[in-house]
Amino acid sequence: MNWDDLRYFLAAARYGQVTAAGQRLGVDQATVGRRVVHLEKQLETRLFDKSPRGYELTEAGRRLMSFAEEIEARVESAEEAIVGNAKTLSGAVRIGAPEGVASHLISEGALELCRANPELDVQIVALPRVFSLSKREVDFAIAVSPPTSGRLRVRRIANYRLHIVASADYLERHPVRSRQDLYSCRGIGYIQDLIFDRELDYIPLVEPGLVPRLTSTSLHVQLEWTKRGAGLCVLPDFIANRHPDLVRILPESVSFERSFWLVVHEDNAHLDRIRRSADAIADAVAAKLAEYAEPAGPAPSL
Repeated sequence: MNWDDLRYFLAAARYGQVTAAGQRLGVDQATVGRRVVHLEKQLETRLFDKSPRGYELTEAGRRLMSFAEEIEARVESAEEAIVGNAKTLSGAVRIGAPEGVASHLISEGALELCRANPELDVQIVALPRVFSLSKREVDFAIAVSPPTSGRLRVRRIANYRLHIVASADYLERHPVRSRQDLYSCRGIGYIQDLIFDRELDYIPLVEPGLVPRLTSTSLHVQLEWTKRGAGLCVLPDFIANRHPDLVRILPESVSFERSFWLVVHEDNAHLDRIRRSADAIADAVAAKLAEYAEPAGPAPSL
């Protein structure tokens, strides 16, 4: 048994498809399949049940998985030790975050991380979903709620606030003086059955009977609609405060507080490349949230 075969085994186990595993490793799917078969012949046991749906671990495969992950962590630690205590980082680090977080809170921090570490390959996966660290979809993630299961290390980065906002133009046409007035306005929000985290389901907390009529999985799309005077939207202050044409609505009575969390798999938490990158990105997120916690001048409100 050699480490290369285990690398292919781990990728196939984590992604459940030889195509996806090959893409992650930079090889074609035939290579992944061939290395898995080679490992099974060496061990004289079947590691996967293969079907049109993909690769599913057998009991023997699940037992091998824990050993392979331990070996993987030791190999990465050895690589870092042999390279030496270099002041700069190298290799690849993949970060998972929701779209709004990636563009407004992480992008500058990632740029600074690259500038400080020219040999580091920084990859940001900006998608509206929960990432699987056990499958190594990302090396660490910024989450809107803390995971409650899995071999994960989780810490809170910082809190942030959200308010209902709209363009001044929209409010001239649809003035809002009370919660009841909200029912006569068009709501902008997430598609209800595609909300990937319940912490983002704000509308029922504003008024239980409100139903947004203009919805998207993309926070950027919601922001654009709001700026163009399409309706009312619940936006984080770190996004809304960047746009002086947006007006807070009922800020004294309608406001929410949420948190961002740093999530790292236990097997990776000790690796210098991931630990230092995660700390740098978490610090950048916290600094940005502090910067946009309040607008530069008096907040426009009704």
